[in-house]
Formats: sequence, structure tokens, C-alpha cells
Amino acid sequence: MAGLFFNACPNYRAVVVLALSIFMLLSGSPSPATADSAQYDVVSLGAKADGKTDSSKAFLSAWASACGSTSAATMYVPQGRFLVRSASFDGPCKNSAITVRIDGTLVAPSDYNVNGDSGYWIVLRHVTGVSVIGGTLDGQGTGLWACKLSGKSCPSGATSLEISNSQNILVSELSSLNSQMFHMVINGCQNVKMQGVMVSASGTSPNTDGIHISASTGVTILNSKIGTGDDCVSIGPGSNNLWIENVACGPGHGISIGSLGKDQQEDGVQNVTVKTVTFTGTQNGVRIKSWARPSNGFARNILFQHAIMNNVQNPIIIDQNYCPDSGCSTKDSGVRVSDVTYQDIHGTSATEVAVKFDCSSKYPCTGITMQDVKLTYGDQVATASCANAGGTASGTEQPSSCL
Repeated sequence: MAGLFFNACPNYRAVVVLALSIFMLLSGSPSPATADSAQYDVVSLGAKADGKTDSSKAFLSAWASACGSTSAATMYVPQGRFLVRSASFDGPCKNSAITVRIDGTLVAPSDYNVNGDSGYWIVLRHVTGVSVIGGTLDGQGTGLWACKLSGKSCPSGATSLEISNSQNILVSELSSLNSQMFHMVINGCQNVKMQGVMVSASGTSPNTDGIHISASTGVTILNSKIGTGDDCVSIGPGSNNLWIENVACGPGHGISIGSLGKDQQEDGVQNVTVKTVTFTGTQNGVRIKSWARPSNGFARNILFQHAIMNNVQNPIIIDQNYCPDSGCSTKDSGVRVSDVTYQDIHGTSATEVAVKFDCSSKYPCTGITMQDVKLTYGDQVATASCANAGGTASGTEQPSSCL
């Protein structure tokens, strides 16, 4: 729906903001199950709150009962620490009003080899209308981080919470600590709302993205605090109609669209709003990144609005020569970046170049709009750098626009 507004209206950004708001209201996040719904307590099914006894079977049993209920149901995790190995909570279920209410903490095995090659720790798959309320996921990832940082051969690691091929999902007031790899992944989903989420990991922890979104539509992230060793929020190919608001990021690598263009045939990213965000001591602020290789991918109709930068190395950056490792291609990126707006962004840069648009020479960035951007660099003048980028600037321009 939003794409039609983009094509039809000259003031498309304002219309898209309204359209996405209406979309979220009409699409309807699930309501937590009521108090009189069937409740399945993991302790009553054999779970031990000692942090040492494997409680996986009790958790899976509680899920099977809630998923098999023909009416609204609650899976309940009381206070305490519960050791859970990798567990998949699969649907489809017989009802679309399941609440997973967590008052305690789920603890991953301290030996990273137990889950390290599974790809995930906790996964929700093929479900509709599930609400995850409260609680903490403790991924105990520090051992794997140390292994990776030492240069040894290590497992890739497990994502703490993956939500895949699901719809109408609510995650509220959930904390994720020290994930082995990504903290939370939303993949192939429709209408997912995450609010009041807290992610915490060391700023040096490798590949520990806070929330990663891929191939998903209608994802909302609200009122959350994310500090980690990689992107606070990363947005992968095939994602559209995203709304990210009131997020505090730091430490971390910022909020990133990409990396894109790793594959030659790849879905694009469009209709993304990131507003009222604060970055503190991060490597990047708002970033779009793509590999320098042929691709049919794109990033378009992006709005970055009301952002505060506190000592951020790259507050505003488009990097179409993204290369985290040596030996990357030196070809032009095929990813088309267009219609990106930066509005009311201010604060401090940790480097002289506060705005950097390093775009593809074959497919230059087009339709970049800068409005009321004020970024300073200590007691010196911050600068902007443009390569193959076109657009306009208005209002406050600090640093002076290079468009």
C-alpha cells in the first residue's frame, strides 16, 4: 500500500508516515491471553529453577499443550533460572492467542559447543498470534566470543531468539543478555511488534547484532535499549514497511540497512522509517551498506528523522564499498540507493568526516535529502564527503552539504 503513495504523492514521506501508522493499527498485534485462559506452568511439568537442571523437555511440553489448545492459552515461566538447550517452538497451532509469559530467566548452556552449530537457541517457527511478555534470555556467550577473538576455530554461534515464517507476533519487555551470535532475528515474518526490548552485550562481542530483520514486512521496534558489539538493528534484503522509533543504541555499530548486494539476485529494502533515536559512542549512526559487486538489489524510500549523535564515529554514512574482510571485490555495487531523507539530525561526531556518501559509480545514489542537520566535531569544523551522490539540502547545514 505504501508503495502506491510514494508514486502518487509529491509529499510522499509524510503520506508514508501516516500510511505506516494506519497499517500498524489495522494489522493488529496479538493481545496477550486473558487471565482465564488455560495456563501451562513449566515448573508443574518438571522444570527446575536452579539454572543447572536441563528443563528443555518441560518447556517443550508446556508449548505443546498451549499450541494444541483450541482456545487462548498461556505458557508460564515463573521466577528463577531455567537451563534450556536449543528448543524449537513450532506451529501451526490450534489457536492464535498464545502468551508466553516469563517472570524468570532462560539460561543457555555455558559450553558453547552444545548450541554453537545449531544456528539458534530459542526459535518460534510457523506460528500466528503469539505474545512473548517479560523475562530474560541469558545466552552465556562470553566463552564463544573469547574463542572467536583468539583466532581459533570456533562454532559460528547460536541466535538467542529467532522468529521465522510467522505473523502477528508481539515481543514486549524481553531482555537478552550476552548472546553467542545475534540476539534476536525476525525472518520471513509479517506484522511483528517489539517494544520495551533490552539487549546487552560487550561492545567487543563479535557478530552480536541486537535485532536483525530479513525478508519481513510490517515490523515495528519501539522504546528499546540496545548495546552490543555489532549493529543495534540490522535490516537485510527483502524487508519493507518497517518502523523503528525511540531506540537508544550504544555501544554498537549503529542502525544499518544492509549489508545488501552480497548475492547477485536479491530482494531490496524499502519504506523504512527510523525516528527519535539516540546513538552513544557507536561506530556508526544511521548507515546504508552494500557490497561492491553486481546485484539487482535496492534501498529506497528511507527516512531517518530526529536522531541524536553522541560522539559517533560515522554519524551519517552510505557505504557502497562495504568490505569487512580482505580480498573483497573492487567492482561497482549494483545496489540502487534512492530517496533517502535525513531530517533533524544533530550531535557530535568522533571523526572529522561526519557525513559520508560513498556511492556506486555505476548506479549513483539519487534523491538524497538533507534537512536541518547539525553535527560538530570537537572544536573543529566537521566535514562532509560525497562520491557519486545527488540530492538537495535545506535548513541548517552543518557540515556544509557536499551534495
